[in-house]
Amino acid sequence: MRLLFLGLGWLSLGLGVIGAFLPVLPTVPFLLVAVWAFAQSSPRLSARILRHPTFGPPIRAWRKNGTVGRKAKIWAVAAMACGVGWALWLGLDSRIVAVQALTCAAVGAWLVTRPEP
Repeated sequence: MRLLFLGLGWLSLGLGVIGAFLPVLPTVPFLLVAVWAFAQSSPRLSARILRHPTFGPPIRAWRKNGTVGRKAKIWAVAAMACGVGWALWLGLDSRIVAVQALTCAAVGAWLVTRPEP
C-alpha cells in the first residue's frame, strides 16, 4: 500500500509541477493530493512540499483553516473560463462544452465561497 501512495504522490507532484507552467492545469490541488499521499508513504517528502517557499503557504492555509487566497481564486476562475473559451474556439461538441461549463461553474462557485486568509 505504501508504494501505491508513493506513486500517487509522485504523479500528483509531477502534475502540480506541470501546472505551475500551464495556466489551465491547477497546481495547488495536485500538490494537496501529493502532500496527503506522501504523508501516508513518505512524511519527509510531505514535509518538504509544506516547507516550499511558494507553494507551502497556500497548502498550509488550506489544511489549517480551509482558506484560499483571493489571487488564487481569481486565477483559478480565469483559467476555467479560458478552458471553456478554448473548447468553444476549437469547435468541440456543444454537449461537451456544456458539461465542461457547468462543471467549471460549479467548481468556481464552490471556490469563491471559500474563506480567505
